[in-house]
Amino acid sequence: MSFLRFLMLLSLVCWIGGLIFFAFVLAPTAFSVLPTTHLAGNVVGRALSKLHWIAIVSGIIFLISSMSYSRLTNGTAHVFAARHVLLCLMLALTLISQFGIIPRMDTLRASLGEVRAVPLDNPERMQFDALHVWSTRVEGTILLLGLIVVYLTAQQLALR
Repeated sequence: MSFLRFLMLLSLVCWIGGLIFFAFVLAPTAFSVLPTTHLAGNVVGRALSKLHWIAIVSGIIFLISSMSYSRLTNGTAHVFAARHVLLCLMLALTLISQFGIIPRMDTLRASLGEVRAVPLDNPERMQFDALHVWSTRVEGTILLLGLIVVYLTAQQLALR
């Protein structure tokens, strides 16, 4: 059972730690160090895609190990426990970002070139900016939900 607890914690550390690193280190650094915002956007976009895949794998590992742990310790998987429901919501938001928002932003970035050089009233620029706002909101929501899942998981494991 300690291996299941290890998997639960490792999956959360990878996902939430990755999000924190991405938001507070990688993205700001890329936009302040690289010579163009287009290049920085490409780097950040590729990194975000990789982070999403880490999140998807981590989420699946967490759900399997957490439900297995609950089953072994309580006799039931507690499928609808708050931590599981929130984690499924996190996964859904990650999938929406990965397969909905980000591909549309990539297409617009490719057609616009240097986004900051395009006038603010350009329809494609307006669409890109709106998608960027949604992307930021989605990632922020995932981070907030993830911190709640960390708390709920710590609470669950403290009871053992």
